[in-house]
Amino acid sequence: MAVANLNRLVKSILNLWFKPNCVLCDRPAKDIICEYCQRQLQQCQLAQPDKFWRQEEPPLFVWGAYQGTVKRAIAQMKLSQGQNCPELSKPLGQWLGETWLKSPLSAGKKFTVVPIPSDPKRLKERGFNQAELLANSFCDVTGYPCQPQGLTRSRPTKALYSLSVEQRKEEINQAMRLGAAFRDSRKGSAARNRPPKNPVLLLDDIYTTGTTCREAQRVLQQNKISVYGIVAIATTKK
Repeated sequence: MAVANLNRLVKSILNLWFKPNCVLCDRPAKDIICEYCQRQLQQCQLAQPDKFWRQEEPPLFVWGAYQGTVKRAIAQMKLSQGQNCPELSKPLGQWLGETWLKSPLSAGKKFTVVPIPSDPKRLKERGFNQAELLANSFCDVTGYPCQPQGLTRSRPTKALYSLSVEQRKEEINQAMRLGAAFRDSRKGSAARNRPPKNPVLLLDDIYTTGTTCREAQRVLQQNKISVYGIVAIATTKK
């Protein structure tokens, strides 16, 4: 974690003195992403971000397809150890927030946003939880409160992308628990959980089979916390 934090500090200092290049293509850029890559990313945006809302459990709202430049941007954000670029979470989270606010699903409602917690080992390696960074940016746009301590991982898990659906279910089962923000710190039989005032929106970077999100939903609902649905940057679903 210390090395990752040092790399980000050096990068921030250099950006104060030198005009940064695009983190995706290395072209000169006014922002973290050049105009060309922004256009490439926007081409991956779904025409119907709520198309899976009634097909999934929990309901799913997703910004784009997990392909092309979006796939590369998410990888660059979190996967290149020592060379990751968490700053990419800012535009991605903003676009997700702007798209969400345009949807009738958001009309007249308030939510508490809970990012899917990261595996402890990967959190230590990266120095950050990408879902939490995306949630912060999403909440900057929507004005919703973000609660990164709503859920926590109770044990390490393997990376799920290489596992079958059944293996994913087995691996993630009982791997989460209610976080400190929703737990009462008092001891004894009088202690009760402290649910948020608003229904929860779960937020993750990539939605594949939904195994992780369903486990998060189960933990919250088991503790009488309402889950409205999940918002994600990208999905592999067609």
